[in-house]
Amino acid sequence: MLFALFSALVATGLLYPVLMGLMKRSLKLSSTLLDSNIELIGTLGSAIAKRDSDTDSHNYRVTLYATRLAEILGRPNEEVQDLIVGAFLHDIGKIGIPDAILLKPGRLSEDEFSVMKQHVALGQQIIVNNQWLRKAATVIGSHHEKYDGTGYPSGLRGDDIPLAARIFSVVDVFDALTSERPYKKAFPLEEAKRIVRDGSGKHFDPTIAHAFLENADRLFDEIGAAPHSDLVARLRLVLGRRFEHAQYG
Repeated sequence: MLFALFSALVATGLLYPVLMGLMKRSLKLSSTLLDSNIELIGTLGSAIAKRDSDTDSHNYRVTLYATRLAEILGRPNEEVQDLIVGAFLHDIGKIGIPDAILLKPGRLSEDEFSVMKQHVALGQQIIVNNQWLRKAATVIGSHHEKYDGTGYPSGLRGDDIPLAARIFSVVDVFDALTSERPYKKAFPLEEAKRIVRDGSGKHFDPTIAHAFLENADRLFDEIGAAPHSDLVARLRLVLGRRFEHAQYG
């Protein structure tokens, strides 16, 4: 009995450095894969921003806004991770929309808008075969749904809309309102808040809209008014904190 115990201890002692080496190598590979996946979403998000009449900063702002709002709402880390990926890739399907429609400066016709709405389905098709990118599916698929059921593509209503999409829709509209685009000036902060408030219960989940509006001034100062370099640095910190122990293949 003592000999067997002694033998087991010796074997464990001999195997321990090997097991630790394998574990460290596994963690290093996982970390490298995670870094590659994060770099991938950044590249894809930047690609669509450069093709659209948008700026790369929009993706960073809405991702930071969405993360902060999810934190305010007390959402768990796994949900926040999915929201981060979804926020950055929310409009990836626009890669498949013709330039004549995507870049049209004026109002879209009914037929043109029908084509534009296809970017949701196209976005889902783009990510479906990648395990990491599939984390974005909820936001990509539902960020144009409206709380009163008048959105697209499925006309979902109320709590039938996934929570991540309900969070994202508030910050996406707010950032679009408060940002200057080639076809519009930025709305004043108070006007943007009024539009969000008016959309509560119609476009937006009232609870989420209320939580955002209570913090809108602070979040705008922190994110909306920040230069692009600060946005990039801040998102890197968020990614490091939120994905520190993640292992995705």
